[in-house]
Amino acid sequence: MVARPSLMIPTLLMPLFFIVSFTGAFSSLSRLEGYGTSNVHNWMAPYAALQGSVFAGIGGAASAADDIENGFFDRLLLTPGSRLPILLGTAAYSGLRSLIPTTAVLLASTLGGLSLRGGPMGLVCLYVATVGMAVVFCLLGLTVAYRMRTMRSMMLVQVVGFSSMFMSTGQVPLHFMEGWLRVVAGLNPLTDVLQFARQGFLGPLAWSTTWPGVVALAAMVVVTGLAAGRSLGKMAP
Repeated sequence: MVARPSLMIPTLLMPLFFIVSFTGAFSSLSRLEGYGTSNVHNWMAPYAALQGSVFAGIGGAASAADDIENGFFDRLLLTPGSRLPILLGTAAYSGLRSLIPTTAVLLASTLGGLSLRGGPMGLVCLYVATVGMAVVFCLLGLTVAYRMRTMRSMMLVQVVGFSSMFMSTGQVPLHFMEGWLRVVAGLNPLTDVLQFARQGFLGPLAWSTTWPGVVALAAMVVVTGLAAGRSLGKMAP
């Protein structure tokens, strides 16, 4: 992060851009019955924080892709012992990176009247969700990077990240949607993660909105972790 500050710029600036643009564009929706809150920041801040965590995860994978391109990663593969620490280290680094955009979004949204109705545990849920999402997209990015061995492959992961977040309940509740978008958002596991992350800002925490998000996060970590581990195992120096 210190050596390549350019990898941190999208992680920090993009979620701040999202919180400013989306709260302005969707502010009138908070006046509609059933939106879930009278302050649009309570709805959009967790969404922007999760977007930042996606960038944090992709940025962590991009750093590994850069090491692959410049040849440093080959030296890591030649070291004796298990390759698992290489994978876990990058994923943990991405999880830590996600703390920066999440905190920045919360500070910026506080100026707009962000409230934490669910108490401190609501904040814990948000950070668990953002760290988990960073790990998921880091592992997804590593799966692609280990196979394609180029930093340009991260563009594919960015497309997946953008599309999966936009086709969820990021901007509006599920019952506000119509047609195919409502079907896709209902099946999208990121919808459950968003409900888990933002519940503390909309009202008291509930088990019915907590367990689906936790299960979705755990399932995505397992699936992407297995995929990344398999790709790493097939790499040859």
